[in-house]
Amino acid sequence: MKRILIAISALLALVGCSVSPAERWSAEKANEWYAAQPWPVGCVYMPSYGGTPVEIWGKEFFRPEVVDSELALAEDLGFNCIRLFLCDIVWQEDPKGFMERLEKTISIADKHGLRILITFFTNGGTIKNPYTGPQPQPVPGVHNSVWMASPGKDIVNNPGKWPIMERYVKQVIKKYRKDPRILAWCLYNEPANTKGFETLPFMREVFRWAREVNPSQPLTAPIITLSDWKSHNEEISQFVLSESDIISFHCYKDLPECRRFVEYCEQFGRPVLCSDWMARSMGSDYYSILPLFKEKKIACFSYGLVNGKQQCQYPWNHVENGEPVPFTEEPDVWFHDLFRPDHTPYSEEEIKFIKEMTRLYQNSQF
Repeated sequence: MKRILIAISALLALVGCSVSPAERWSAEKANEWYAAQPWPVGCVYMPSYGGTPVEIWGKEFFRPEVVDSELALAEDLGFNCIRLFLCDIVWQEDPKGFMERLEKTISIADKHGLRILITFFTNGGTIKNPYTGPQPQPVPGVHNSVWMASPGKDIVNNPGKWPIMERYVKQVIKKYRKDPRILAWCLYNEPANTKGFETLPFMREVFRWAREVNPSQPLTAPIITLSDWKSHNEEISQFVLSESDIISFHCYKDLPECRRFVEYCEQFGRPVLCSDWMARSMGSDYYSILPLFKEKKIACFSYGLVNGKQQCQYPWNHVENGEPVPFTEEPDVWFHDLFRPDHTPYSEEEIKFIKEMTRLYQNSQF
């Protein structure tokens, strides 16, 4: 009898420890959460020394003093949040060190009043399977020439390699699932960018893993097209729209097209977030787009802060024979970024305007 009772107790303990995936937040819960937030306004942050994700998070590259000085610029602009891309391959090789560097970065951001939109995975980049060790140098005159996919094509397209990704996602979210310094979780960046990737099956699992942890912050992934675009991926778009707690999108186009995205996303009755925008030469500039986001209280993250190894002053390059054609001169109108490497503004007038919009244009040095 004693053995039976022990066996029953063990079974009950096992059942009690099992986790059923939480459900998607209701619209009411999502809107209640968002109503308690100040207008989230900030940038996609890549340290200026980082051309690849490995250079952001690898031990031999990590420079917290630079992160501190650059995030001070974001604070001075009146930003209250940043978007960070993580790097699974660094975690795989050094999980303890990666988690320590992540905590250091979050602490620095918190020091400057910045909450984090954490992004796990992306198919984007010229390097489809990331690697550690010495990293490639940027190609002169080419926009973001050495960015890497994460976790890479060989993992996304191989379900046998997903368990390590499950441990990665769950370890990060479990550590920060109730941390107020985390604004939200972007589980997959631009998942409709599927060239060579079987994204949807992997992304379904990523959402399931995150739901099993059940963080106090919302989950999302962005749409990047509307249904009348030639590049539209209906299946992936419908998945992220049906699974996200808050609706997010990317738009690098002008005000009329950005307004179309906003109106489309608003129909779902949930908070709306634009996690990538701002490409000046395409009409996505602060003067036209930021007032719309502020009026609608759309959470927004413009691309870039301090110009550096990503070379985002250059527009997307024209491609010939499968290769980008380098620019030979820096453009008069920068594509992304707000500050030069020496931390002087690309445009002092633009900086003034941003501070006016964030209500911090008082006692300014510019």
